[in-house]
Amino acid sequence: MAQVLEFKLPDLGEGLTEAEIVRWLVSVGDVVAVDQPVVEVETAKAMVEVPCPYGGVVTARYGEEGTELPVGAPLLTVAVGASEGADASAPAQAPTATPAPTATKAAVTPQAAAPARASASASASASASDEASGNVLVGYGTGAPAARRRRVRRAPLTASHVATALVREPVNGGAGPVPVVSPLVRRLAREHGVDLRELTGSGRDGLILRCDVERAIHQGATQAPPAVGAPAPATAPTPLPASAPAQAPAPAPVAASPSARPGVTRVPLRGVRGAVADKLTRSRHEIPDATCWVDADATELLAARTAMNAAGGAKIALIALFARICTAALARHPELNSTVDSAAREIVRLPEVHLGFAAQTDRGLVVPVVRDAHARSAESLSAEFARLTEAGRSGTLTPGELTGGTFTLNNYGVFGVDGSTPIINHPEAAMLGIGRIVPKPWVHEGELAVRQVVQLSLTFDHRVCDGGTAGGFLRYVADCVEQPAVLLRTL
Repeated sequence: MAQVLEFKLPDLGEGLTEAEIVRWLVSVGDVVAVDQPVVEVETAKAMVEVPCPYGGVVTARYGEEGTELPVGAPLLTVAVGASEGADASAPAQAPTATPAPTATKAAVTPQAAAPARASASASASASASDEASGNVLVGYGTGAPAARRRRVRRAPLTASHVATALVREPVNGGAGPVPVVSPLVRRLAREHGVDLRELTGSGRDGLILRCDVERAIHQGATQAPPAVGAPAPATAPTPLPASAPAQAPAPAPVAASPSARPGVTRVPLRGVRGAVADKLTRSRHEIPDATCWVDADATELLAARTAMNAAGGAKIALIALFARICTAALARHPELNSTVDSAAREIVRLPEVHLGFAAQTDRGLVVPVVRDAHARSAESLSAEFARLTEAGRSGTLTPGELTGGTFTLNNYGVFGVDGSTPIINHPEAAMLGIGRIVPKPWVHEGELAVRQVVQLSLTFDHRVCDGGTAGGFLRYVADCVEQPAVLLRTL
């Protein structure tokens, strides 16, 4: 006996309310193990694999690749406890059940079966079956043991219940239901290229059995003959309502807006692009920001980096040195390592520095976060920047690696620009921008010389501090850039 359980898109955390299906990892009829990844989805934070907490046979999938689903929407259904032996015995048990007429089963739709799915889902959550782990933590696996729960014995579903649930699933990409119960039958047909919609089942109410598929395979045809021993009909048999593929209605033409012009392209604001748009809009609406900037002579900082890398060991990235300078500056000016609780009208100063850095990837702008940056050395910061940058490019950053920042570095100098007034990464209070480092004429020790000059800008939330604090922070950063020995005083 099998129970058909529904697995819904789980809560993705961090305020995420929807996800886009990128790639299905299983097909209808596949046998899945507990906690096996079944679908790859893209959220506004990252691309993750979603594991299914049930073990059994996949009986239905909801949503095509590219479809965006809200949290709580059905992803797939799994027949828990289904086996080949149970499938083979299903037709023999059919006389003891009271199946619905064929026309009734053919009319079942996912919308009409929603109460049944909800009931199955409630039953799954109430029972602690061995085929379900109860863990659905997205992005981090589901290996952690589930909480101990009472084991409740429930009456198994009848064969007619399983048939009703499984008969809804389209096969081979068709539009209507097919009268087939056994996953083994579906798999056998799929492996041999047999279209189940073209078969007339010999089982009760037109149920397609394994022998029907095997007969079609041996005869090399897609239409099976009447079952042996079945009375010959006086007239041509009327096909099942579900056996003919439904003709999809032609899409209605979309009326062009009066302002539409040839060549205009519309790009949906969703996924990473949509999340960035929402966050920047909220930042502009809520944060009264201001920007100050200063030019600094980075010649000595570059020389110090060259000397450090020449000494051997791990290479030190330039952004790691700026990060080290920032954490020292935040220790002197903790107002900028804070957030504003608007509801309580309070400024919340944070003890740890979780340093975000803007990274441009093929999927858009992402801001990975280096945890506890204030406690890391330059070598440790370099390694973590490199790891997170590579993860961002490959799309494997987890939601936890993209959230929780308290201050952000924005190295827009890599794009060949000198300065910028960036939008603060809400709900943080400040962002340091680093322009390109270029040779410029500079007065050094009373003489005009060519020096390596960088423009630094600080965008800050004017609610957390005044211009004096922001200027003091930026001046300290510039002093450390011009004379790295200044940093030694804070170590």
